[in-house]
Amino acid sequence: MPKTLDDETTQPGRPETTATDAAGGRAAASAPRLAWLIGPALVAGVAYLDPGNVASNMTAGAQYGYLLVWVVVIGNVMAWLIQYLSAKLGVVTGKSLPEVLGERIGNRWGRRAYWLQAEAVAMATDIAEVIGGAVALNLLFGVPLVWGGLITGTVSLVLLVIQSRRGARPFEFVIIGLLVIIAVGFSVGVFVAPPDPAGVLGGLVPRFEDANSVLLAASILGATIMPHAIYAHSALARDRFAPNRRAETNTVPTARLLVATRWDVTIAMAIAGTVNLCILLLAAANLAGVEGTDSLEGAYAALQVSLGPIIATLFAVGLLASGLASTSVGAYAGAEIMHGLLHVRVPLIARRLVTLVPALAILALGFDPTLSLVLSQVVLSFGIPFALIPLISVTAKRGVLGRFANHWATTAAGIAASVFLITLNGVLLWLVFTGA
Repeated sequence: MPKTLDDETTQPGRPETTATDAAGGRAAASAPRLAWLIGPALVAGVAYLDPGNVASNMTAGAQYGYLLVWVVVIGNVMAWLIQYLSAKLGVVTGKSLPEVLGERIGNRWGRRAYWLQAEAVAMATDIAEVIGGAVALNLLFGVPLVWGGLITGTVSLVLLVIQSRRGARPFEFVIIGLLVIIAVGFSVGVFVAPPDPAGVLGGLVPRFEDANSVLLAASILGATIMPHAIYAHSALARDRFAPNRRAETNTVPTARLLVATRWDVTIAMAIAGTVNLCILLLAAANLAGVEGTDSLEGAYAALQVSLGPIIATLFAVGLLASGLASTSVGAYAGAEIMHGLLHVRVPLIARRLVTLVPALAILALGFDPTLSLVLSQVVLSFGIPFALIPLISVTAKRGVLGRFANHWATTAAGIAASVFLITLNGVLLWLVFTGA
């Protein structure tokens, strides 16, 4: 049977030259299905479900009930915009945010200074995630914290080797598998002991109760919108979609990739937002006023008493998956930061060992794990402006993204979100250092 025009355009690897592509960037028949283009945001979204998020949301729910539900919702909306802009940068330019900034910061010392703060943020993130994994192993199996931290770091190294040797797709599958475990572990308790619907609706009204509730709100946002997730997402999108990197996406128009990216980010943020909300609601409904729930160990013990050992064990399993997945993404972000800004690639094993040392030292010296998690979020607060402002700036420039540069309304929304986040993180730092 002779081939039709449609037959010709469905041959893999053939260039797309249809009129619809030329006019509007619509997908030709040979383009992969939308589902196959989804993945990078789900990996980056793991950063929104790291142990720092768990600690912040559990504490907020236990201390203030449903008061700060609105913070989780608003944080997730802003996170959608920020992560989409990060991914768009990687898709359109074929470069990560660190690479773009490495090219645009002309002064060598300025570039090194920017790298130092970004590296500090990545290491602070790693500390929180390794500690979370260590605590989970201790709760589940009684593994000493130092050994738990070492195990968490080793597993993350294995995941990074998968990414570097097998490519982006296998790495995504592993991280998405861990994401499923996280979602189940942290959400199932809400179905066993449902929250009060009236309380949830009341929590959607923006308000604070006292200075500590402001501190917790800032902690929730600081643990949600993290600098390393911005750096990592642009690199993950680049790895999957940059021209000539993956044969299955070479023929997909950029416009279609951006449509897939919006779906990707929407799905990832819906999952992350729902799970974070479930953590807060679980604590609000079952741990409100209970002593000792300001620590992960205390929350685990309280869940055992209130909901039974099965729910508590699932919570600990979710915490373990959270630590393993998020520390892998954090280490990936750190490697990309160094490569993009300094044009230096350090062997994965060496880099993993170096970034693992601070977390192991904290555990070995006997510092309170939950307090260490909170302080790591303070360090992250310093890095938020340095990631947000350049992201909004470069994605608004036609010289960088061409016709895919931000619409003025998108830029305005990005600026508004940045001002809100930077202000609230400034309040967080002020409250922490003044003891107010």
